[in-house]
Amino acid sequence: MSTPSMAAEKSTAPDLSRITLVVHGGSGNVTPRSVPPAMAEQYRQGLERALKAGHAVLAAGGSSVDAVVVAIKVMEDDPLFNAGKGAVFTAAGRNELDAAIMDGRTGKAGAVAGVTTVKNPITAARAVMDHTRHVLLAGEGADAFAADRKLEIVPPSYFHTPHRWEQLQRAREGNRLQLDHDGAPRRSSMKETPPEPWEVDHKYGTVGAVALDAQGNLAAGTSTGGLTNKLYGRIGDSPIIGAGTYADNGTVAVSATGTGEFFMRGVVAYDIAARMKYARQPLSESVEHTLREALTDRQGRGGVIALGRDGQLKMGFNTEGMHRGYVRADGVPVVKSFAD
Repeated sequence: MSTPSMAAEKSTAPDLSRITLVVHGGSGNVTPRSVPPAMAEQYRQGLERALKAGHAVLAAGGSSVDAVVVAIKVMEDDPLFNAGKGAVFTAAGRNELDAAIMDGRTGKAGAVAGVTTVKNPITAARAVMDHTRHVLLAGEGADAFAADRKLEIVPPSYFHTPHRWEQLQRAREGNRLQLDHDGAPRRSSMKETPPEPWEVDHKYGTVGAVALDAQGNLAAGTSTGGLTNKLYGRIGDSPIIGAGTYADNGTVAVSATGTGEFFMRGVVAYDIAARMKYARQPLSESVEHTLREALTDRQGRGGVIALGRDGQLKMGFNTEGMHRGYVRADGVPVVKSFAD
């Protein structure tokens, strides 16, 4: 006969069969017509590398936080994605990067915004969470903190890539803001109102990851270069806890990509968790309702990856596609870019 203490020990015992990692690499006009086969293959390979790296951590019994950091670092080092090495340029011709991470077990979170010299902003966000009593550090202070923590520091020129520079010149010529992937909404319920300035091209970037480890702990992380041609230290939703990043062991881990202003206004990541917690809505239904009410009905664009405490996952978006993928205990990555 088992005692209550034995039952408790059993419920918290590591269970490698439940490990799961989900990643995204941006949403928008991701269709067979707009993404050439060669580039689609590059995205597939990049997402698979991230999934395999994070899965290796989880399969070895590592934490969901560690897996999220490792997976995002892989994408930050890949110039294909709008994060880290592939970050877009601001109106001033600079690269200003944002990142956040949240531990669903402890409720702790860390974030950085507008950093310019940290090779992997997600590591700086992790350091803020682990080594300060703060949540968000920005600008020069965040860069100085990263250097003090002996994180890998690079010159700003490290982030300068030719295709992102050309993207800035095109945006300047049209006097517009751009995100990463040229796109349009999938749903036909968009209202007939004037678009925001950045909606002319509907381009969406950002990378993110959510994970469930063998201990049953959730974590979420997001990293981005923001918008091409963005103004004066603009900060989007990615480093804002509850908007673009959120994790709670009792409900869900969420990472978002899209028009950041709408994700902030709708507190999208937390809204999904709140629907699950207070309205007892299933994960998939919570994601669909939030995306419709906070984004589609307000002309916002983008998507989320969400992973529940029971291992259920949802990769939802209202654009034509989203680079995304997941891996479970078997270690076989499943990667998609286009709408099903």
